[in-house]
Amino acid sequence: MLDQRLGRREFIRGAAAGAAGIAAGLGATASAAKVELRAGSESKILNYNEDMEYRRLGKTDLLVSAVCMGGHVGRIDKREDFDKNRRAVIDRCIEVGINYIDSCCEPEVMYCCRALKGRRDRMYLALSHCAKEVRNEEYRTAKKLLEAFDGLLKQSGQEYTDLWRITCFEPGGRHTFNTSCEIVTALEKAKKEGKARFIGISSHDRRWLKFMIEYFPQLDVVLFPFTTMSKAAPTDSLFDVLKERDMGAFGIKPFAAASLFKGNSQPDSPHAEDDNRRARQALRYILNTNTVIPIPGLSNVDQVDNAAKAVKERRELDLAERAELGQAVRETLAKLPSDYQWLKQWQYV
Repeated sequence: MLDQRLGRREFIRGAAAGAAGIAAGLGATASAAKVELRAGSESKILNYNEDMEYRRLGKTDLLVSAVCMGGHVGRIDKREDFDKNRRAVIDRCIEVGINYIDSCCEPEVMYCCRALKGRRDRMYLALSHCAKEVRNEEYRTAKKLLEAFDGLLKQSGQEYTDLWRITCFEPGGRHTFNTSCEIVTALEKAKKEGKARFIGISSHDRRWLKFMIEYFPQLDVVLFPFTTMSKAAPTDSLFDVLKERDMGAFGIKPFAAASLFKGNSQPDSPHAEDDNRRARQALRYILNTNTVIPIPGLSNVDQVDNAAKAVKERRELDLAERAELGQAVRETLAKLPSDYQWLKQWQYV
């Protein structure tokens, strides 16, 4: 039974976690949401590494690494075998103490599950089948959503997932109230049946996401964009309702769909050093300004090491770093591809 499996990976309940402050802009200071561990409790943290920071994921009470592994990896060297690359990246994630993987479409789920074979208990795994969820009009009932989810579990060889997070509409196309209810009905049933430990949604639409958090306290986790262009809104911020509902939050697109970078994300790129520095500055900015946990897509082992290095560096950017990141933000805004212009709507969260 699911409860027995969870018992072997039981987490510390009620560990103290500082609430991260909400920054007004680049360089604002905030206290990190770093968990203060009880003596001897490190072994209770999944995949613990003393050099990694762990944060409480809202009311789930899971302690997840301060930087996690996201999906949508589009810049893998074409000379590499994809499965070999994914296994090497996950190997290194485990080594540095990263303990959560987010996979939001069928191919991502398949390669992650193949790479985790024989060591599934080393990682928290989130699943979504975006092509057969509510972005697709055919999958806007609880029945169809559950059929797709069951099929994904079977195809990937999983008995359960740690988080089923349904991928929802893009901006400008909010779901109807009926569809919203169908989403939550499907998620609740999967959780009740032990197929999903926790449940949530991912959305690019801030107002609809805020409505869902306020109206459906059954949700455990939400995912939304948070980049170096983002900061908390001065009023009616999403972070206010996240705190009120004790909701776990992951930040997608931390590097603005790679628009933050000058190069191609490969170690042999002439821009590799500059881009690695920009990536670390971005992660430090996100970790310093709010409680959202960034989940960048990690294309290679070097990027895993760079993300882990960012966690160990001081959070607040100095004047030179703030100026450098500010210039990077201006460049990012200028070169966002047409299909990612919607990220500009997330400058205030």
